[in-house]
Amino acid sequence: MFGQWDSAVTSYYVLTGATALLLVLGLVMVLSSSSVESLAAGRSPYAVFLNQAQFALLGLPLMWVATRLPVPFYRRFAWPILGAATVFQLMVFIPGLGVAIQGNQNWVRVAGFTAQPSEAVKLALALWLGAVLTRKRPLLGEWKHALIPAIPVTAVVIGLVLVGNDLGTAMVMMMLVAGALFIAGVPWRVFATAVTAALGVALSLALSSPNRLKRLQSLFGSNCDTSNGCYQTLHGGWGLATGGWGGLGLGQSREKWSYLPEAHNDFIFAIIGEELGLFGTLLVLALVGLLAFAMFRVIRRHPDPFVQITTGAIVCWIIGQALINIGVVIGLLPVIGVPLPLVSAGGSALVTTMTALGVVVSFARTEPGAAEALSARAGVVRRSLAVIGRTRG
Repeated sequence: MFGQWDSAVTSYYVLTGATALLLVLGLVMVLSSSSVESLAAGRSPYAVFLNQAQFALLGLPLMWVATRLPVPFYRRFAWPILGAATVFQLMVFIPGLGVAIQGNQNWVRVAGFTAQPSEAVKLALALWLGAVLTRKRPLLGEWKHALIPAIPVTAVVIGLVLVGNDLGTAMVMMMLVAGALFIAGVPWRVFATAVTAALGVALSLALSSPNRLKRLQSLFGSNCDTSNGCYQTLHGGWGLATGGWGGLGLGQSREKWSYLPEAHNDFIFAIIGEELGLFGTLLVLALVGLLAFAMFRVIRRHPDPFVQITTGAIVCWIIGQALINIGVVIGLLPVIGVPLPLVSAGGSALVTTMTALGVVVSFARTEPGAAEALSARAGVVRRSLAVIGRTRG
């Protein structure tokens, strides 16, 4: 039994299986959690679901292509990819193209199509950090090589996101950078200094904004206004609490009836708990855990430092974002506004996350022995299909 978990293709199959299950679960829950609000807005009850399904269908071929591209391709084109993503992010500040949603100037709208450039920046930054830190790995013991150019460039890129007032996304990107630096083997004193500086910047930005400060006071203060600052967290907790062990049943949520804001997006975990119960939330946690297990396994088994560093950045991004989202819903963190990867509604986040996981699947395909094992299994399948065809004939 445990020998199967130590197979050369374990990372590959766990990644693809957990991704597929989270994607299907997300589509089902987006449909369930958004239908009432869509009807209330005078739209089809399937409007949000169909939009999410379209992005899932767009993400599937991109993910497939990402799984087939070789590792040298990602290393070679890391700089151009980051440059293109940065230009894309700058477009949010162009009048007529940039769009502000809920106070965040972090969107671009062209010909009726809306995208969030910062999602593409996450993947580009992970690839770029992998390429740069790999090249400088023998010199990372010196602080100037450990910090330059990684820290200045990432500071500029994350700063562009912060200018758009999106602290939640910027915090996820900081976690991504920390993961890359840690896996690259940056000395602890340099790593601790960089992390402390990042935490200081995040805290100062939170305290300097009245809206963010209000969220912190709502979480940690003794008197929380349940009709305002604590309203969303309160109803998210009620949704989780009323679900019990097995939930109220798929589609039977009460909170989605205009009580819980962002029920299909940032707070979809609460609807999962309400409709599918503790078992549903544990299923999500188990699938997220499997993604983490598979990506850490790639880091441990793959001999290429570029793969290790890039995967370290991606795992801190996706798993870290999932933990932040869940922490917000259960009331451990203030409302930040980051989606649950692969599950929450949001086209840009879905497509980019699928592509990033496709990159890691590509890495898993090149683990020691994985390519040979996958070729052998593909050959068995082809021979089996040929035998079935001859039998029917």
